[in-house]
Amino acid sequence: MRPLLVAAVLALLATPAAAQTQPLDPAIAKRIDRILKRTPLIDGHNDLPGELREKYGSRVDNLASGTDKLEKPLMTDIARLHAGRVGGQFWSVYIPASVTGAEAIQMTIEQIDLTRRMIDAYPKDLQLALTADDIVRAHRKGRVASLIGMEGAHQIGDSMAALRRFHDLGVRYMTLTHTKTNTVADSGTDEPQHQGLSPFGQEVVKEMNRLGMLVDLSHVSPETAIAAIQLSRAPVIFSHSNAKSIADHPRNVPADVLRQLAFNRGVVMVNFYPVFLSEQVRQWNANRAGEEARLKSLYPDGASKVAEGLETWDAANPRPAMDVSLVADHIERLAASTSYDNVGIGGDLDGVPFTAAGLEGVDDYPRLFAELIRRGWSDRNLAKLAGGNLLRVMRQAEAVSRSMKDVPPSMAVLEVEKTAP
Repeated sequence: MRPLLVAAVLALLATPAAAQTQPLDPAIAKRIDRILKRTPLIDGHNDLPGELREKYGSRVDNLASGTDKLEKPLMTDIARLHAGRVGGQFWSVYIPASVTGAEAIQMTIEQIDLTRRMIDAYPKDLQLALTADDIVRAHRKGRVASLIGMEGAHQIGDSMAALRRFHDLGVRYMTLTHTKTNTVADSGTDEPQHQGLSPFGQEVVKEMNRLGMLVDLSHVSPETAIAAIQLSRAPVIFSHSNAKSIADHPRNVPADVLRQLAFNRGVVMVNFYPVFLSEQVRQWNANRAGEEARLKSLYPDGASKVAEGLETWDAANPRPAMDVSLVADHIERLAASTSYDNVGIGGDLDGVPFTAAGLEGVDDYPRLFAELIRRGWSDRNLAKLAGGNLLRVMRQAEAVSRSMKDVPPSMAVLEVEKTAP
């Protein structure tokens, strides 16, 4: 394991003001270090590959340190991964939900290639992981176990063959939808078409079970989530979602789905995006979007005027402040609604425009653990949150896959509804 100085472990204290400036008490830092040496901290969702594509032309040679100081800052780099005690990371190979068919397959392959090149570029720091045991082995070597997650079933282009080949390339979870309803399932932020899973989507879930690929339900509608949980033979995950009872956003998980999840023994991995964490920030964001739409209608060809108008609006309507304590609130609410066995962390870093104060980068995870320690969490439950629960889910999914070794690969195809000429 890579040695870590206690001074490198920073955490928020009880009050928001102190949180931004003061390091954690050395005794708490040592406790966090001890927990995360025994159990890898596994984050369920990081969008760094997409940011590298958009901001840096898919380059992977700029991550050694200090990406927060780059001209186009990032929330993730190698040095900060180690400082944050990250032991495992699911890298998202996201593509827009509007991209479908063969183009989606090609773009996904390009994103997987970017991610694999990134892992290969830092062999002393990152290590490809395909199984739970791979994560443990990488963690023992002081490396960040690197896994791949696809963010939307649109990425398989309606092809079971593509799903299988993506698994061969290292993909270990697939989110059933992103922001748009697709041929597999209904999204939580789009009009429903299937009342949950489509018939083809049911076959996709079964094939994912056969492969040992985790079924990810972030972004899906409640009906989709319940249908997938009831169908899946393996535990499911929400790779980056929060509690709907605290913030009423369609991306968050409602109580009836949480009850189903507890029986399934799956995991909800809490993210750090204030729009999903705070009802106040959610409303502020909706109002801002309305103002942006108004400005665009006034200035359809005036991007600079729209930007100036938004800057004026922001000055008059500052975003409500929130910090790590609200992230802890979501974790505790989810644990109370399910159990300590059903919670995890999926920060959504480099995939959101801003985060909870104090959780701005991958070096900040210890601050969250410090807040939970302040609330009385035991070492055992902190270890479950960090990565123990996700490791269990992966091992159960791998066991289900082994039990289905005699099941032939699915040859299901999408049946397009025919209309009269």
